[in-house]
Amino acid sequence: MPDTQTKSEYGIENIGFVPQKNVYWNASVPFLYEHIIKKSEGVLSKDGAVIMETGKHTARAAKDKFIVKEDESKSDIWWGDYNVPIGEDKFDNLLTKLTAYLNEKDMYVQDCFAGSHKEHRLPIRIITEYAWQSLFSKHIFIEASADESANHIPQFTVICVPNFKAAPKIDGVRTGAFILVNFKKKMVIIGGSGYAGEIKKSIFSVMNHLMPLKGIMSMHCSANIGEKNDTAIFFGLSGTGKTTLSSDPKRRLIGDDQHGWSDDGIFNYEGGCYAKVINLSQEAEPQIYKAIKSFGAVLENVVFDKKTGELNLSDNSLTENTRAAYPLTYIDNSIQKDHFPHPQNIVMLTYDAFGVLPPIAKLSYEQAMYHFISGYTAKVANTEIGIIEPVATFSTCFGAPFMSHHPKVYAKLLGEKIKKHNVNCWLINTGLIGGPYGIGKRISIKHTRQLLNSAIEGGLDDIEFVKDSVFGFDIPQKAGDLPANILNPAAAWADKADYEKKYKELAARFIKNFRKFKIEEEDIVGAGPKI
Repeated sequence: MPDTQTKSEYGIENIGFVPQKNVYWNASVPFLYEHIIKKSEGVLSKDGAVIMETGKHTARAAKDKFIVKEDESKSDIWWGDYNVPIGEDKFDNLLTKLTAYLNEKDMYVQDCFAGSHKEHRLPIRIITEYAWQSLFSKHIFIEASADESANHIPQFTVICVPNFKAAPKIDGVRTGAFILVNFKKKMVIIGGSGYAGEIKKSIFSVMNHLMPLKGIMSMHCSANIGEKNDTAIFFGLSGTGKTTLSSDPKRRLIGDDQHGWSDDGIFNYEGGCYAKVINLSQEAEPQIYKAIKSFGAVLENVVFDKKTGELNLSDNSLTENTRAAYPLTYIDNSIQKDHFPHPQNIVMLTYDAFGVLPPIAKLSYEQAMYHFISGYTAKVANTEIGIIEPVATFSTCFGAPFMSHHPKVYAKLLGEKIKKHNVNCWLINTGLIGGPYGIGKRISIKHTRQLLNSAIEGGLDDIEFVKDSVFGFDIPQKAGDLPANILNPAAAWADKADYEKKYKELAARFIKNFRKFKIEEEDIVGAGPKI
């Protein structure tokens, strides 16, 4: 089958490749399907999706990500747990070995963009050794047209080679897997991991660094828009409900994970979705359910019947972090434009592993800034290597692994936009209720969606709120026909004294965590919990 797209005049030889085998440029979906099957990279499901197993790595290797420390960018980076430095020499040596390895293999190149906004989009190139990862990239990013492909000059290149492993003692990395970001050379190199999420999140990390330098707020959030042209954005880590809650039949989906907020509105960084699909049901999430059963969808580590090709979405024997990638167009009511109006509502999603936070609370401006900087949630099972059950954590700006600047940079940009556009801010707990992990149960999607819709559609405007005695946010006393005990987390606990103990324990964690940011604005510091 011939390739159907155009090769860029700016070839891969410009970054040191001397390919000895085939280089497939901007291949079409059928072309990549043929290679996936022919090379035994994956198999077809009953419904026509392709299914791959990613091997040892079924989640992000967060501890194996490094940023090259060089003079041009080092002063802009908040070095620490997630922004770990590595020397330029180590990057150069690994790049040399990686390109030598890949020169002897077939290569797949996708020329794309990160960012739908024509003025702010970033031309990118994704080079992979697997056809299925090229298909993944084709779905996730914004595809270049044939005309654009011919003149495509990437401003950032990702090279992903799962079968190439580093030598830790020689290469200065932790394990055989590595993700190295080099802002000076405008490159990301990935090796030792077949998990395609590394490609997606690497470009997100790049955008999170570059966009704030242009005064654009970069956000780990999903977004949708209602019939009244009202947009809403949903901050949250993987597993907290960004994809599920933004894919609402009553509202049009803008994007499920990564967005920018410029002076003229919000815009999607991506052209596709990357949904977690464990226990996905047609009843609760009909749009996503339909999308993953479509021709072209890419499924990672989803168990299936080898005789019939039928998916088993409840089987977590490979990982809890089963995933599906598909174009936005697979969601019937998605919408793709250059940019969208400024949001009227910001929703901060948290998976509370303590089971003490209310299902919904309204935040003041100061509280919204406090909770954004804190980024309280839980690492959900298997979204990162080593996480086997929900673990309470604080992920700054609801995306610490992908944020290279100091949190103050993102907070300042967000705060200015909230004030300027008078945005309503909400905290929604999509985690546990009635007790901590092992005792409490996860709040139902049905109830969360009801609460969410009430908030962003104005259904809570005339409802009485009560101020929480510890966190100070406002909790509605009624929301549609939901039972009152759903809104009051204490009512779901068998032991009220234990609830109070756990609530204050969580508050203490907030206070301790916030000290490290050294925030100078007293009104924001004072918006935290009191014990």
